[in-house]
Amino acid sequence: MIGSKDLSLCYLPDLEDTMIQPTTILEEALESWQDVRAGFIDEVRNIPGKYWDFRPTPEVKSVRELVVHVLEIAMMMTGELTREDTDFHRAPWPKLLKTYAGRAYKAKNRAELLRLLKSQIQEGDKRFRAAGELHMLQHIERFDGNKGTRMAWFWHGIDQEMYHRGQITVYARLLGIVPALTQKIQAMSS
Repeated sequence: MIGSKDLSLCYLPDLEDTMIQPTTILEEALESWQDVRAGFIDEVRNIPGKYWDFRPTPEVKSVRELVVHVLEIAMMMTGELTREDTDFHRAPWPKLLKTYAGRAYKAKNRAELLRLLKSQIQEGDKRFRAAGELHMLQHIERFDGNKGTRMAWFWHGIDQEMYHRGQITVYARLLGIVPALTQKIQAMSS
């Protein structure tokens, strides 16, 4: 994992502190999500607050809107995938997101959003662990109407967060800012 404990404060304490390697498919997915989220946090923290309303073109999300979007998807994903009656069709998409993402929509500033990025993944980790691996391996109906496991959809959610991490690094470059991961790699090479 690239990251430092002081910069990426949302790593799982049991994995970080005891160096226990994940032994289950669910633990591997949770470790990956922690790593992706830590990197996302590093990248958004790297962009000064004065640029959080920056958007490369009028039709794309701003930095702030991307952070809220990552949170709303993660909150919905956690809420639906840990339920016994997972149903991505229980409400139209915008309403389904609002069912779970109220805290993301209410966050007022950069500091609140950064805290929420950390607390949400900690809460999500607990809920996925409580649901258990067998639960995550059960089949559900996906958004497209096809069947798949909850675990496969969980990986989809992790992938979309990584996608938006890359998007944030492009925003940083457009603002003349060196992305956080590039800074870490450069520091390790010095």
